[in-house]
Amino acid sequence: MEPSLPTQKFVEIKEVKNSIVYLKKGGLRKILIVSGINFDLKSEEEQEMILGTFQNFLNGLDFPIQFFIHSRKVNIESYLERMLARKNEETNELLKIQIAEYVEFIKSFVEQNAIIDKAFFVIVPYEPLILVSEARGFLSGVLGQKPNQKQKENTEKENAEQLEQRVSQVTSGLGQIGLRTAELADDEMVELFYNLYNPQLTEKKNLEATRKQ
Repeated sequence: MEPSLPTQKFVEIKEVKNSIVYLKKGGLRKILIVSGINFDLKSEEEQEMILGTFQNFLNGLDFPIQFFIHSRKVNIESYLERMLARKNEETNELLKIQIAEYVEFIKSFVEQNAIIDKAFFVIVPYEPLILVSEARGFLSGVLGQKPNQKQKENTEKENAEQLEQRVSQVTSGLGQIGLRTAELADDEMVELFYNLYNPQLTEKKNLEATRKQ
């Protein structure tokens, strides 16, 4: 029986640094979390305007972007425990009964309807020119030279600047339809990837943390 391979072998991510995801094949990614708007509450005219602006935004891009929705079940045990603690502290008997009934109602509701938290993300990519990299590598080999650390840092900086220009374009386009964006920091991206690749472990971890509170 062959030994199981570590999860890292199947993950395309090389590292997360300076709010940028570096892929093993050389690509760069930035992840933006996006606020939502209540489309159903808009008038028909406003809806048409939003759709038209969004269509123009997509048509104006000369690079692909990815929209991603992360859904996860919300654990409300800590909230219910706080409500029960509040009931025990309450001196008014009527309020104690109302709090107890409210807690039972929430428990019953959650058993039949799971509470789902949704977060919306946009992934902005940048793929460095492979031909340029290969040409540099070829010339370096012919001349017996290796790229020094400064050259590598300059190339990495140029790639990051190109990616940032795309992020600015996406942020501006989404802002025109009332959507606010924010770049995920390194620790936020690591947490997001951990949750995506380990959904069951994450749910178990949250439940254990709730019980310790």
